[in-house]
Amino acid sequence: MPKRCAGTGFFDWVHGRWANTSASSTEAQIVIAADWAPIRAFDRIIAETPDAVYGDVLPVLRHGDLRIANLECPLVAQGQPVWKSGSELKGRPEHIKGLTVVPFDVVTLANNHVFDYGTEAFDATQRLLAANAIRTVGAGRSAEDARRPLVLDLRGIRIGIVNFSEGEDLTAAVTGPGVFGWDVDSVVDTVRHIKSTVDVVLVICHCGVEYIPFPPPYVAAAFQRIAAAGADLIVGHHPHVPQGIQVHHGVPICYSLGNFVFYQDTELLYRKLGYLVRVGVTRKAVSCVEIIPYEIQPDRLSLLQGDPRQRFLSDLERVSRPLDGDVQIREAWHGFLRHYGVEGFRQEITMLLEKMAQRPQKGAAMFRNRITTMQHQQHWIDAMTRVIDGTIDTAPQWAYDLTVEWLTRRR
Repeated sequence: MPKRCAGTGFFDWVHGRWANTSASSTEAQIVIAADWAPIRAFDRIIAETPDAVYGDVLPVLRHGDLRIANLECPLVAQGQPVWKSGSELKGRPEHIKGLTVVPFDVVTLANNHVFDYGTEAFDATQRLLAANAIRTVGAGRSAEDARRPLVLDLRGIRIGIVNFSEGEDLTAAVTGPGVFGWDVDSVVDTVRHIKSTVDVVLVICHCGVEYIPFPPPYVAAAFQRIAAAGADLIVGHHPHVPQGIQVHHGVPICYSLGNFVFYQDTELLYRKLGYLVRVGVTRKAVSCVEIIPYEIQPDRLSLLQGDPRQRFLSDLERVSRPLDGDVQIREAWHGFLRHYGVEGFRQEITMLLEKMAQRPQKGAAMFRNRITTMQHQQHWIDAMTRVIDGTIDTAPQWAYDLTVEWLTRRR
């Protein structure tokens, strides 16, 4: 039997599907994927046999009428990385074959890696994508360019795509090149503005805290505001692990799809799992949403089928239940803060100070990102507040246990 998903609507966790009972039959399909970067184990595979990296996921991608992925790095032959908080990622121009072989029609660029090698590398990547007929959204040479939604015609259906992120490492466009950063008021205004000119509004966001099973309260609140403004579907990525699904007043919200073509050298289970979102659209509505889970192998993606698929859907249902209301979302967040604790904060500060001593510019970039990016601000403020009021070690056991499982469970 279908089970109630958070908010208004039912999500069928047996089949991994939600249906809009008020919409007409599907007229076109959109497939949305998460982070794509030709790095580490996938570097050589994508350069030499680009179709191989997708494994048996490739036919699913090709069946869509519109395919969207998040390009998580520039594609340039060489360059100098910028000083930033996290790792600096880069592919090469020949890796474009990994996108065209599908082919992906659109890549989102509002993320924390597209400017890893500066504005020249970004410009070169933009030109490469355009030369290969791949549309972009979410970043540009100016704030106006970065915030501009992408409007497409899909079998006579007008699709509007809005893409934004947290603008980590001060990469949000203000007076020059950058991404559409964390400005929820602007996102809401953009959604309201284009709602009357398109049939379906998709909002895709790169945000949240990495590796945990739940969205932080600020992400959930932002996505719910955007849904109320008129978005028909909201999709998130960045945490590198799958997070749950909410149907908020009839609007499906997928908080994190996990990794896609993004290899991490680890045996931690949830960093090796992800899901595609297959979206059925009609004129004026999203008709259905289906999730298609897969596993990330060292040389390819592999669809989850049979018992592994059902276990994945069961796990995703478990982390979706707390999204039923604001109180549960806060409790889930407190479970992470309890796990982090005073010791986690002490270790993080020690690491930052050591980095400042060893590599001052890198350490400064890491400190700067902690105080300028929403995910770190909210983490530190909420954790320190709970230390001060004596509640850091108090959180529901279910929230703590799920956090520990997501952070530590191995394959």
